[in-house]
Amino acid sequence: MIAILRHMLQPDSTICRRTAIKTRGMPVDITLADRDTVLALTDELVAVYARTFGAPGYDERPEAIERFRSEQLPRHADRDGFRCALARRDGRVVGFAYGYTGQRGQWWPEHVASHAPEDVVRDWLGGHFEFVELAVEPAEQGRGVGSALHDALLTGLPHERALLTTYRDDRPAPRLYRRKGWHVLVDGLDEQFPVLGGAPC
Repeated sequence: MIAILRHMLQPDSTICRRTAIKTRGMPVDITLADRDTVLALTDELVAVYARTFGAPGYDERPEAIERFRSEQLPRHADRDGFRCALARRDGRVVGFAYGYTGQRGQWWPEHVASHAPEDVVRDWLGGHFEFVELAVEPAEQGRGVGSALHDALLTGLPHERALLTTYRDDRPAPRLYRRKGWHVLVDGLDEQFPVLGGAPC
């Protein structure tokens, strides 16, 4: 099962709270990148994705990583409202987060709509910011990089709502989202994944 997490995006919202980055050696630079920049960096982003989600516990298969390269990233980069936050250390990409404006008719919102209560479908789906990926090199995890990417991606958005999926068990991403104040909105979509429990702001 996959949890859908939500929080109203407001200027002082806890999900946009800035967190200092703990670094060792060169500082980590966090920047926002547009579609063309992201696509030009495809090889670097795929390498970070592969090291993040190919690690034990995630065990992403090579064919899924290739789908991220050839299908997912270019398709998502062409969506309205696409935005990507990049983390670089000494010029090298060590993490990224991206999302776009989710609309009815796209696969994921329709998948959610087929499982969610009517009020969630009515109030949350369509025109939301869809937080799609957050990947940080394993060697960079635990230093505040994911938190900084999260905040950079969400700060200043025009959207009133944001949605994402994550795991329930004890992993870096669910811990981050709980700290940031996301709440469970729908308790699971697919049986193969556990659901992340909600937490108040």
